[in-house]
Amino acid sequence: MSVFHLEIAAPDGKMYDGDAYMLSLRGIEGELAILPGHIPFVTALAPGAVRVYPAKDAAPRVGYASGGCLTVSPNGTRLLAADFSWDGEPPRK
Repeated sequence: MSVFHLEIAAPDGKMYDGDAYMLSLRGIEGELAILPGHIPFVTALAPGAVRVYPAKDAAPRVGYASGGCLTVSPNGTRLLAADFSWDGEPPRK
């Protein structure tokens, strides 16, 4: 099974740092799914759910990003979120 390295960071610190089979989220142009071997690119994020699948048949860990930036490179995938929470709901202020 192939995986890629994923980092999720927010102003509160690093929220995830490990392997993932798939990342699903909303970019400013629509829904995205990142799998191992995805082409390199950068996009801005729209507010919405972030689903991290740690393994092919595993249930996703669901979070919420209020916006930010996603970078995919051969060295890994990095999500820099303006705000992030793991409960799948917008961060409470």
